[in-house]
Amino acid sequence: MDKATKAKAIEEFRINDKDCGSAPVQIAVLTGRINELTEHMKANKKDHHTRRGLICMVNRRRKLLNYLAGENQTQYADIIERLNLRR
Repeated sequence: MDKATKAKAIEEFRINDKDCGSAPVQIAVLTGRINELTEHMKANKKDHHTRRGLICMVNRRRKLLNYLAGENQTQYADIIERLNLRR
């Protein structure tokens, strides 16, 4: 994920001007990285090191989504809809 794509995700999902680490921002950045690694895994099926990293990122995103669902249900629904995630 290049800097411009990451900055765009942070800009789109941040809560205030100084926000760069809230749960919605982390979920958006992780989703971008997960999508890129998924494409990489389609071309490189035997890359087990990347597969492990991808699974770790998916688990981290799931934990953040569970946290957000418990804290703020409307924000959770908004993130799911905007990122086109299945839940």
